[in-house]
Amino acid sequence: MPKIAFIGAGSYGFTRTLVKDLLTFPALEGATLALMDIDDERLSFAQRSCERILREGNYRKAKIVATKDRREALKGADAVLCTILAGSVQVWRHDIEIPKRFGVDINVGDTRGPAGIFRALRTIPVMLDICRDMEDVAPKAILLNYTNPMAMLCRAMQRETSVRVTGLCHSVQGTAAMLAKWIGAPMEEVTYTSAGINHQAWFVKYEWRHKDAIPLIRKAIEGSRKIRNTEQVRNEMFLHLGYYVTESSGHNSEYNWWFRKRPELIRKYCTTGTGWNPGHHAYILKHYLTREGNWRKAAEEWIAGKTPLNLKRGHEYAASIINAWLGGEPFAFNGNVPNTGLIPNLPERACVEVPVYADRRGFNAIHVGPLPPQCAALNNITIASEELAVEGCLRGDRDMVFHAIAYDPLTAAVLSLAETRKMVDAMFARNKGYLPTFRK
Repeated sequence: MPKIAFIGAGSYGFTRTLVKDLLTFPALEGATLALMDIDDERLSFAQRSCERILREGNYRKAKIVATKDRREALKGADAVLCTILAGSVQVWRHDIEIPKRFGVDINVGDTRGPAGIFRALRTIPVMLDICRDMEDVAPKAILLNYTNPMAMLCRAMQRETSVRVTGLCHSVQGTAAMLAKWIGAPMEEVTYTSAGINHQAWFVKYEWRHKDAIPLIRKAIEGSRKIRNTEQVRNEMFLHLGYYVTESSGHNSEYNWWFRKRPELIRKYCTTGTGWNPGHHAYILKHYLTREGNWRKAAEEWIAGKTPLNLKRGHEYAASIINAWLGGEPFAFNGNVPNTGLIPNLPERACVEVPVYADRRGFNAIHVGPLPPQCAALNNITIASEELAVEGCLRGDRDMVFHAIAYDPLTAAVLSLAETRKMVDAMFARNKGYLPTFRK
């Protein structure tokens, strides 16, 4: 029977969703599900949640194992799912608050830019440790990563280890469905190709009944104030660049120079759409820290059966990928893989997000070809910054991290080099104790 390990299983809502999906496949009904987390309480909630799924789904062959021992959870695994957070929300908040103090107004801060880079510096060493454990005790397993910052983490793991790893994100399928709704197309009649880098991939092809639907998307945006305002940032990018980007307006507002460098631009473009965390440092404190005090009650009620349990398979990719890896039906998805000529006008070996087929051979990435030059230009700038950040983390080189942040588009639009240096020094000082590769 297959064994599937969950590293960071204390993200119990996500864990129970993935477990529910996995057990809908006949080949996985008898799986051993190894839950691992460093937090006893969260691990207990995850275990009890999964046990409810087994009971109500009548999955008598499946087995739940909970442990704080990572190597024990990984030992003999066929597939590994990772949903960790390295450092608490109390650490993450400073990734937002320090740049804000210097004038860099970040919105989400978990993917790239100053906040995303420091999140990567905390997380890359942990991810590499997980991979090295896998090389020892689960050398044949695949790793599906859900942890951000996706591109930098996957780049480090794909570069430094032999583990078969890809990163998964919701943005491609979510955006594809949103665009279909705007043009009145049933999703089953839509085909598309999305390619680029995580959170900054582009729909280079979007067809309805095998006819180019990009002009219909433009018509929908230009003809409806409601649609125009639904995604202010992404729609503005599309109207000027010609291709639709995959991740939310909130995220994309901080990945470039155009929307957050002045307060009046934030007021104009950063008010409606998806992915907004207004006044982010306050949002973190109010939402995440308050939620820390409230999640226990909700979890207890769910475990007790007060919330109905829908056992139907959801829309996450992970279960279908694992089923394909273990011999089931091949499955197509957009994944994060090394650029082996897949997109020729992006750097070789950089982590790119492209169409991938999963089957018993692993991850089979599809050659896309060159991106439109204006799309490749923005991707190349982002990749250059992230390559410096990954290299700086692996070497423990503070200057290289500074250079990565100095080339971040939003930071460069707001700060001088000297100001950027001061901001980076402040972020290093606040992160002291969380950056194992910088302790020398």
